[in-house]
Order: sequence, then structure tokens, then C-alpha cells
Amino acid sequence: MDLLSDSALMLKVKSGDNHTLGLLYERYKKRLFGFFFQMCKDASLCEDLVQNVFIRVLKYKHTYTEESNFLSWIFKIARNVYYDHFKAAAKNKASDVDELYDLKSSDNVEKEMEQNEKMMLLKKAISKLPDDKKEIILLSKIKGLKHKEIGEVINCSEGNARTRVHRALNDLKDIYLTLEKR
Repeated sequence: MDLLSDSALMLKVKSGDNHTLGLLYERYKKRLFGFFFQMCKDASLCEDLVQNVFIRVLKYKHTYTEESNFLSWIFKIARNVYYDHFKAAAKNKASDVDELYDLKSSDNVEKEMEQNEKMMLLKKAISKLPDDKKEIILLSKIKGLKHKEIGEVINCSEGNARTRVHRALNDLKDIYLTLEKR
């Protein structure tokens, strides 16, 4: 069963073989937790949200089709779970984004300090982005989704997703450069 594709496993779940959902859970729990943690920084909440994603997977398994891209489908559910949680709780927007890239260890302390400063500046710039643009950057650059998959997650065309990614990156660049001048 471990060798079956995500799509094949989901089709088994859809046909009533609910125990195969455990395999999908094991494959995706870390990625989903990372997605949520980068949005809200609350580990306990993230664990709950991951569970809610899989509850919805069971609830909406009938909407999954063989033609569906499982990665896009589950991240679309995750996105909806995240926004539904904050709508219901009437909370303010999420706080800082987690580390985006691992810093390479360096023998040159000065270079490492400069990298740390740039990383902190990048995190600060990302935190100043509106939630929709922060989400686009997380899906594109951190989670590695392709434009087509991002379009499926946010309900737009591949071209529109490409444009949104480009605009979000331009806005991030502008904010970063402004912060860098200070």
C-alpha cells in the first residue's frame, strides 16, 4: 500500500476504504503542519488544523476525482480549514512567518551574521505582506507548488496564479528594499 500514489490511495478512501486515509495522513501531516505553522506560529493550533483537514478529507471525499491533483486538492482543503478557523474565532491576521530557508553553516562568522540579518529582514518583509500575498509566496516558494497547482488551490487560472506570484514577489522585493534602506 505504501507504494500506491496519493491519488490511488484517495480513490480507495473515496470508495469506502477509510483505513487508507492513515497512509495519506502519514505522508502529508508534516507538510500541512509546516504550512499552518508558517501562517500562524501556534503549534497546538496547527496540530488541530491538520486533524481538521483530514476530517474534511473524509467529509468531502466524494468531491475527489481521478483527474484531480491530490496535492492541490488537499492544500485547497487546508487553506479553507485555516481561513474558516480564523473566521469562526474572529481572530486577527496571523503573525510572523517561520524561517524560510535554512542558513548554511559558514566558517566565516561575518558572512553568517550578514545572512542572519538578511533572513531577519526577509521575514520582517514577508510579515508586512497582506495575508493573500503571504499565502501565495508560501505556496510557491516554500511549499514548491507549481502555478497550475496554486491556481487550483486559490480558484484561479494558471496564468492568474503566475501573475499573482509575480506581483507578490514584486511587493515583497519593494518592502524588503525599503526596509534595507532604513
